[in-house]
Amino acid sequence: MGKGLPSFSDDELVAGIRRGDERALAHLYRLHLPMVTHLVTQNSGTEDEAKDIYQEGVMVFYEKVRDGSLELSCQIKTYLYAVCRRLWLKRLAEKGRYGGRLDDYKPYLETGAEADLAEAEERDRRFALMSEALLHLGEPCRSLLEGFYLLDKSMQQLTAEHGYTNADNAKNQKYKCLVRLKKLFFAQYKEEPLP
Repeated sequence: MGKGLPSFSDDELVAGIRRGDERALAHLYRLHLPMVTHLVTQNSGTEDEAKDIYQEGVMVFYEKVRDGSLELSCQIKTYLYAVCRRLWLKRLAEKGRYGGRLDDYKPYLETGAEADLAEAEERDRRFALMSEALLHLGEPCRSLLEGFYLLDKSMQQLTAEHGYTNADNAKNQKYKCLVRLKKLFFAQYKEEPLP
């Protein structure tokens, strides 16, 4: 690739991303950006929109690699192209700049990327709903659950911070808070229309 930068095969890229090698992710980002830029700019988009779409596509790929759920049946380039094309067509449809239907291109997009993208979008939607439910939960429940689940604090730390008499009382309160959070989340989840 020139400039003394390392070159990675697809397998090396996946392995590098799995072990948290930032060079592999940076290489992946540079490697296929021109392809997606061409796709987007040739289809009513700008370079900035292409960068946004590519960033989203790389994040879908990255998350699938990191959580071990990626089953790659094609080259990374093909996978990213399919994800980014799907994202771009969806964005064009939302903006009203695309006259066709996404289903018209379905045979060209059969890489498995669509299911991964849909799964990532649904997970993001659930995380947003959970964040919203957590905001409505109130104190001390919010800080108790955030401390335990997000900040990895021990029950002893939370007992001291919140003034509980012992860890069992803190654990009991955490359970009650979790039940309340679930009720809030599922109430929102049922109200939220599916995309």
